[in-house]
Amino acid sequence: MMFPPVQRTSVPVYSLAERDRRWNLARGFMDAGGLDALVVFGEGDAGPAPFAFDSWFTNDRPGVLLVFPRDRTPTALVPIPTFLFDHREAVHRGDELWLAANDLRLGRQSHQLVQTLKDLGLGSGSIGIMGLDPYLPAHPEGRIPYPFWDTVLTRLPGADFRNVGHAFARLMMPLSDEEIAVVRHAARIGDAMAAAMVATAAPGISEADVFAAAMATAYRHGALAPHMHFCSGPAPSASGQPTWGYRPQAPRILREGDLIATEIFSTFGGRQTQHQAAIAIGEVHPTIEHAARIANECYAAGLATLRAGATFGDVSEAMLAPAEGVGAWFRGPQIHGLNPYGAFSRIPGGPIQAAGGDRYPIAAPRPATLADMTLEPGMSFAFEPSCGIGDHMVTIGGTVLVGEDEPVELSPLTARLLRAV
Repeated sequence: MMFPPVQRTSVPVYSLAERDRRWNLARGFMDAGGLDALVVFGEGDAGPAPFAFDSWFTNDRPGVLLVFPRDRTPTALVPIPTFLFDHREAVHRGDELWLAANDLRLGRQSHQLVQTLKDLGLGSGSIGIMGLDPYLPAHPEGRIPYPFWDTVLTRLPGADFRNVGHAFARLMMPLSDEEIAVVRHAARIGDAMAAAMVATAAPGISEADVFAAAMATAYRHGALAPHMHFCSGPAPSASGQPTWGYRPQAPRILREGDLIATEIFSTFGGRQTQHQAAIAIGEVHPTIEHAARIANECYAAGLATLRAGATFGDVSEAMLAPAEGVGAWFRGPQIHGLNPYGAFSRIPGGPIQAAGGDRYPIAAPRPATLADMTLEPGMSFAFEPSCGIGDHMVTIGGTVLVGEDEPVELSPLTARLLRAV
């Protein structure tokens, strides 16, 4: 089933009511925790999984250092003058911004954060920090650099700093109606990207042409795709950027019997959907078909379990069971949280079972993160069940919401093995 083009006239936007909802959530969080302020570290343009809690507060360009006192509006410390030019341009266009010009400060080094906290009377306050807690997959030991944080602690010995990243992430995960509209829009574009690849892939076609078809679709519909994981071959197992992006070589030419394995990151308005597009070109190896059926069973088990009141651990174990039952190996988590990241299913680990895998280090098992988190309506998750059998690995899936009664599939197109036309 192919989806019609995304209508550009129905682009969702955030209202000031959404700003007030988020800021009131933050103030309530500070009240409950006895905090005088929050400090939020944003990392800016950092690929498909950025630590971008800052833009949740600002609805603006990520990469600022945000100070949010409990009793006043946030202050954004921006890294370079272009952030100021961007803000001025948006004002000139008449955009409805969440921060005013006098809420911005130039410079986000450690001494500038210290000075801002002192200026705001927070030099000896209780301050929640977002950026020190682990943030998978890219930052297992936090995002804030040691020299930066050491300077802050040295210069503000009277402040009471507390790690609140995981606790606040749970507060952010249940999306509002306005946020769900934005995520739905991103999902439609992500499925359109997958459909474009299906329509382009064929024997004799370059990987680069298939990749370009997806990315052009995203850009044409006004979404960003920071990059896309892409690999092809009769038995592809890799999951990362195309090799010709980092190692000088020609893109591969597709052949009959190939499988294209991709992970799409459709990003719109600070929200992301993920789509695991597995595309068969002609008749693929029978084990690929078998692995795809097992991955479908994992996906279905997730849908049957993703309910308000269940725990994230319940869902992740359900999605592992069918593949573990056939002795499969895994490429990554079967499910993880989105908007923001944080919750990741258990990964069994073990050796790579494909040919030659015994020459590589054995991956240690990784426990689930936030396994005890109780699911609430509006939470968004990336379903990405994988199943590796022998030399062959298949990953399918898309983005799913926790609904009021049943889960809501936002990207059903990639929830199965696709066939190139």
